[in-house]
Amino acid sequence: MRVVWDTGPCSVEAVHEVVSKKRDLKETSVRTILRRLEQKGYLRHEEQGRAYVYRAAEPARSLAARAVRQIIDRFCKGSVEDLVTGMVEGKMLSEGELDRLEKFVRNAKGGK
Repeated sequence: MRVVWDTGPCSVEAVHEVVSKKRDLKETSVRTILRRLEQKGYLRHEEQGRAYVYRAAEPARSLAARAVRQIIDRFCKGSVEDLVTGMVEGKMLSEGELDRLEKFVRNAKGGK
């Protein structure tokens, strides 16, 4: 997914070229992974000649938000507050991240 998000629409060969720099995967494995991601709704493809060109079905941030919502529903009984409290108590956020989040929340509330 990261390759498709970073490079935009790309062929199996293009994804394999990037992925194979860090992982020992055959092109057929990459093809299978892309097909499965498409079946799950994360990717779409177009045919260009004999090749499939894959594109993300939604931006990374949108998909991440959906995944976090599933985590919140499964592990925090639907409570966003429980998730954020757990992250803060578990020291998962740096001071800079906390400051940026605080600013974001204040702006979202209209500066109140």
